[in-house]
Amino acid sequence: MIERLLPASVAAVEAIGPAAADPAAEAGLFPEERAVITRAVDKRRREFATVRACARQAMEKLGVAPRPILPGERGAPGWPEGLRGSMTHCAGYCAAALVRGTELASLGIDAEPHDRLPEGVQSAIALPAEEERLAALAAGHPGVHWDRLLFSAKESVYKAWFPLTAKWLDFAEADIVLTPVDHAFGTLSATLLVPGPVVDGREVTRFEGHWTVADGLLATAITVPRTA
Repeated sequence: MIERLLPASVAAVEAIGPAAADPAAEAGLFPEERAVITRAVDKRRREFATVRACARQAMEKLGVAPRPILPGERGAPGWPEGLRGSMTHCAGYCAAALVRGTELASLGIDAEPHDRLPEGVQSAIALPAEEERLAALAAGHPGVHWDRLLFSAKESVYKAWFPLTAKWLDFAEADIVLTPVDHAFGTLSATLLVPGPVVDGREVTRFEGHWTVADGLLATAITVPRTA
């Protein structure tokens, strides 16, 4: 599912269904990683291990030897030098996407269950203009939970933003437009409402990406190209 949203230069690996929470994945953790989840509940341990197994398979696709992936500031994964990447997991799904830094400046992926957001969440994350667009999308394309898709897009934007800035990005600091191409696939555009990151000497003021809906899940991806 996630590969459809990313350019060919990105190595993406996903685990779906029972494979997304495989207890056997813990055996593949490095000692440093295992120490991070010593006190975690079983669900957290399984997802932590499985998404890292996906990431190491993606490393192998890029010819990079497997190594620990430890959470850093604000939980952002620490990637090997020269790589850019992102991970996501939700019930029944884990995925990791990696790319060489010469190909992309950053990327962010997110997956969510294809369901409505809990009561009150939409108003907490959406700008007034975004809420107007969500209402129009829901009227024209009722088969998609647009509120949850917006949430996922904001998560992907943040995951692409943070490695470039090491700063927090609030939900209200990016204005996202979701555009359907068909009933299950489309594009997304995020206009940054704060000063953007500088990539190759140029300020980036907008992020672009794609979204999809399939098999009870939805996913979004943002890629930030090199500007030089």
